[in-house]
Amino acid sequence: MSADPAVFSATGRRKTATARVRLIEGTGKLMANGREFENYFSHENFAKQAYSPLLTVELREKFDVVANVSGGGISGQAGAVAHGIARALQKFNPELRAALKKAGHLTRDPREKERKKAGQPGARKRFQFSKR
Repeated sequence: MSADPAVFSATGRRKTATARVRLIEGTGKLMANGREFENYFSHENFAKQAYSPLLTVELREKFDVVANVSGGGISGQAGAVAHGIARALQKFNPELRAALKKAGHLTRDPREKERKKAGQPGARKRFQFSKR
């Protein structure tokens, strides 16, 4: 009977995107919603952003990443996956926390879209003012 590979799960969020991430000890395969990161994220910068926590702690080839992402756009989803990976890595080894925190991977980016207010066309924009 072979030992099952260790699995570490975490949730990452950014803007309105949520990512449920599973880190499985393996060979470095990266999957998001059943597709490889390079195919899922439209630009290679988003894919790099998504797995940057693994590069920070130099464990890129040690873990397979399986992420279920929903909500938001591609940029928010990449940020959510990165946040989830960082939190899962912290569960794998609490000593990695210092390096991940220093690189800013554990901080939940609080910036959200501001709501539109009544009596104006957008969140901040006002209708044109006419003195006369």
